[in-house]
Amino acid sequence: MIAAVQLKHSEFSIFELERRVEMGDKSAKKALIREKSLGDVISLQRVLVALLLIVLALLSVVNFDWLIGVFVALFVVIEYGAISRLGFFRSCSKKLYKHLEKPTLRFIRKAPFIFKIIRSVSTDDHMHDQHIHSRAELQHLIDESENVLTSDEKKLIVNSLSFDDQLVNTIMTPRNMISSIKKTEFLGPLALNDLHKIGHSRLPVTNGDVDHIVGVLHLQSLLTLDIKRSMTAEKAMEPKVYYIREDQSLHHALAAFLRTHHHLFIVVNESRETVGLLTLEDVIEALLGHKIIDEFDAHDDLRLVASRKKSSLIEVRMIH
Repeated sequence: MIAAVQLKHSEFSIFELERRVEMGDKSAKKALIREKSLGDVISLQRVLVALLLIVLALLSVVNFDWLIGVFVALFVVIEYGAISRLGFFRSCSKKLYKHLEKPTLRFIRKAPFIFKIIRSVSTDDHMHDQHIHSRAELQHLIDESENVLTSDEKKLIVNSLSFDDQLVNTIMTPRNMISSIKKTEFLGPLALNDLHKIGHSRLPVTNGDVDHIVGVLHLQSLLTLDIKRSMTAEKAMEPKVYYIREDQSLHHALAAFLRTHHHLFIVVNESRETVGLLTLEDVIEALLGHKIIDEFDAHDDLRLVASRKKSSLIEVRMIH
């Protein structure tokens, strides 16, 4: 009966129970006392089981022939664990411990010196088992946390965990989808209409091709442009151009964005060839796990817009 008593840990950690106690949760206070004393209760259970086995062995030898008594004692020692798992004993032991739990916990508090001697299980052992040993385990706990985190909060935490492992080339806009403008292009009404249809808020300015980017054109600044006085993209662009390697981490990219106060990086490979574009919005989206719509963007999916740029440009030029 004593061996059949199942002593389980609380579904909450000690930290969570203490937090709830501070908030005035009375049931958490009881659970906290039970949780902190659980190691001593298990130790007491083991001692009682051991003593009863010794008593049973002695009674078997005294009341039976020593050979039969030893056989009975060995049988009980070997099989008592299996017998205690039977439904009848489990049910009875559950009711028994329900009545004995309060006096047991009271005895543990009043006689700490006894449990210093017999203690074989400590709360610290359980707390050590609750440590998280890998990022995958933490992610699993987050996925299984129902009614604790919202779906957006889960997504934010999971994306934050994998943020350092992601590289620039996994989220950049690839070379074949880059929208750009030549530095000699005049920013007249048709050109501005062309740029507006592309849907980006910033465009790299090239000197021939995308391997020779000489500046960045901010479409926001073109809103104040006097369309009666056409100027080239070279005169309206920002001449500062920042580069980043495609094999750099997103953590490095975010730090670079914050340090330079720039919103667009040209992604290059080992041969210094342009392989893509990276924006601050791309990095923040990877961190948050959802899209950000720029207030000056015409569309909510830049890559979808970039895939349509060729047909749009052809139409505009045909009209021109």
